[in-house]
Amino acid sequence: MNKELRRISIVTLAMFLALFVSTSVIQVFAVDDLRADPRNVRTLYASYSAERGPILLSGQPIAESVAVDSVFEFLRVYPEPELYAPVTGYFTLNQGNTGIEGAFNDFLTGTANEQFLDQLGALVTGQRPQGAAVQLTIDPVVQQAAAEAMGDLKGAVIAIEPATGRILAMVSTPSFDPNRLSSHSTSSVLEAYDQLLADPDDPLVNRTIAGDLYFPGSTFKLLVAAAAIDSGQFTSTDVFENPPQLQLPLSTRVITNSGGSTCGGTETVSIETALRLSCNIPFAELGLALGQDTIDDYATAFGFGTAFEVPMTATPSTYPQDMDDAQLMLSSFGQFDTRVTPLQMALISAAIANGGNLMQPTLLDRIIAPDLSIVQQPDPVLVSQPITRTTAETMTRMMVAGVSNGVASNARIEGVDVAGKTGTAENGADRPYTLWFTGFAPAQNPQVAIAVVVEDGGGRGQDGSGNQIAAPIAKRVLEAVLSR
Repeated sequence: MNKELRRISIVTLAMFLALFVSTSVIQVFAVDDLRADPRNVRTLYASYSAERGPILLSGQPIAESVAVDSVFEFLRVYPEPELYAPVTGYFTLNQGNTGIEGAFNDFLTGTANEQFLDQLGALVTGQRPQGAAVQLTIDPVVQQAAAEAMGDLKGAVIAIEPATGRILAMVSTPSFDPNRLSSHSTSSVLEAYDQLLADPDDPLVNRTIAGDLYFPGSTFKLLVAAAAIDSGQFTSTDVFENPPQLQLPLSTRVITNSGGSTCGGTETVSIETALRLSCNIPFAELGLALGQDTIDDYATAFGFGTAFEVPMTATPSTYPQDMDDAQLMLSSFGQFDTRVTPLQMALISAAIANGGNLMQPTLLDRIIAPDLSIVQQPDPVLVSQPITRTTAETMTRMMVAGVSNGVASNARIEGVDVAGKTGTAENGADRPYTLWFTGFAPAQNPQVAIAVVVEDGGGRGQDGSGNQIAAPIAKRVLEAVLSR
């Protein structure tokens, strides 16, 4: 073989190897990403022409495909659209998929790797693969109670089983009708989608896990108190100065307790009393004494900075870094730039309820093949142990006092010890407050942990409070769980 021919042979071989490697990478390693890419119109159209699996609650569909006489053989239908839209998301011709529809699209269309044998069988028989059913952890009774309790208010409710991380309710208001987006008419879908995008209330945003993060207000005092006690630096009975107002260091800003007076009417106050009465100034002093590194360590352990997959990806909550003393003091009662999702606040309560163990939150109960075999059924997953059992017991006692004899009194349930904490977060000088409740029940054998957030002051501007508006909502949801 002459020199030129050898060179051409080597170049040809190299090109063949490059082509072989690239196609192998695409077919083996990148196939799932390409299939899930919302720009993959071929996959989307194929999924419209397949019998997509249903999304189920206790065996009943909250999303299903029905046969229709059109080029697309099946239409996606949502029987109770607005109640479950934050969970199901939507399935459209040209705007991609969200929620469970997007997160489990490969299972619902029967194209997941775990369904390979079903795909092979369909290929041999000439039948089209049928999608698997995705059964969720949502309890319909609890979901309905949460939606009714929220009514026309803007905000969110999320309820979690502390021992397992199973999500029992996920309500975001205002909601939307995903049936408008599942139409086979492209123009109708685009019109509906544009209207939803233009809505200033952002109905497409699932407020429980995403969107603009909230100031947690006084609910963040749970994390600061837990950090103080668990780190061994303080006990629940340690006291702090309790003036009616305090000028922040190196700042002209003055902070006050609610009402502008001493919290509880005494010159000093213990950590447990400060939590029960939700005193801002003692917690600002406590945060400064603890230091931002300690608080940051506990925030991370409780899940701050983690993009939880539920399976939809939750926006990570944030605890600010490199603060000066004034900023640290403000952040210690949930202001400055501390930002959270309702999911995050529910997880703090759930970890306390579960003896200091934080479980992975999930909506997935199981995935069921068309032949009724179980394709996937996840076990509970321990994420972290942010505090000890002893600290959790102390925090539980303090939170029970907050409901039974403190500022979270509107969450009381006759005959049940409820553990809870309210919050009334400021958003600026003239802007309405954000109202909170988080907690769990029953305190000694927790079945549910909850977070409720209400935007725009619940319609009362700066006159509303977490105890007035958010706590009664939480009470109704807790009662729904306890009466099952």
